[in-house]
Amino acid sequence: QPCGRPCRCPSQPLQCPAGTSHVLDTCGCCKVCARQLGELCSAREPCDHHKGLYCDHAKGHRGSGICLAHEGATCDLLGKIYHNGESFQPTCKLQCICMDGAIGCIPLCSDDLRLPSPECPSPRRVKLRNKCCEEWVCDEGAEGTRADAVLPVFKETPAQKPEGNDVQENCLVQTTAWSACSKSCGMGISARVTNDNPQCRLEKETRLCMVRPCDLPMEKTKKGKKCVRTPKRRRSLRFEFSGCTSSRSYRPKFCGSCTDGRCCTPYVTSTAEVEFRCPEGDFFQRKMMFIKMCSCHHDCPRDNDIFLATHRRRMVGDHV
Repeated sequence: QPCGRPCRCPSQPLQCPAGTSHVLDTCGCCKVCARQLGELCSAREPCDHHKGLYCDHAKGHRGSGICLAHEGATCDLLGKIYHNGESFQPTCKLQCICMDGAIGCIPLCSDDLRLPSPECPSPRRVKLRNKCCEEWVCDEGAEGTRADAVLPVFKETPAQKPEGNDVQENCLVQTTAWSACSKSCGMGISARVTNDNPQCRLEKETRLCMVRPCDLPMEKTKKGKKCVRTPKRRRSLRFEFSGCTSSRSYRPKFCGSCTDGRCCTPYVTSTAEVEFRCPEGDFFQRKMMFIKMCSCHHDCPRDNDIFLATHRRRMVGDHV
């Protein structure tokens, strides 16, 4: 299809199904919803290259093709086989994809938390009929419950009733420690819950984390039972996330290994914003963990999978 100039793109924000990438059309003009495995594709509607799909014009007609996946391992979930690049929903709450033998999923339901507030003293999550995801409802409760429910969130003696812009001023900030990184090597995710926001509501906050690169040789420690940070690399590196690369390069510290077989994981960390730029020209920022100190312990992660990791060891502190 010929590419017209100048580019004329829709003014409305692009709305794509969950798990579908936003990609530039082949003309390099407009962002479109990437076509998925088995769907028709063209220059205006390219396949989702983030999932290893390509447009096979030999199987199409009249300038169109069909999105196919490159050679890759299939996935087995509860006895059902999925092809490489195939998207599927094992439940109404998850959207998953098979990527060369590994299964990745994103939640379709919000997992937000909610503390009592003056507007909603007794929040409850309930399952509504004919709806997959649970929703929050507010119960007034018995007399006296309202004041008791607000105490964990707001200061006991606020200057005035928390309304509008005064909510954050009277908020009793509560923040959990960051969770352990979801992967023992490579890029993973760490999370915590905090109400340090204008609404004083508990919300889940995430950051990227990398304990060590997967191709980093383990450096043995000296005699003793302490683990050491891997020395800074002589060459700086750029972080990669979802096919995008950090705008600047870094020389981060990573965790090494322990002499007695225990795990060496981050103990004291800091958090900083990292900007990523994508091949399509987009850029975004994500919070990322930077290691200051590591420690040895026996609570080792059972595997290196972001969806299956079971360990819940938390770091003692995070210094921003």
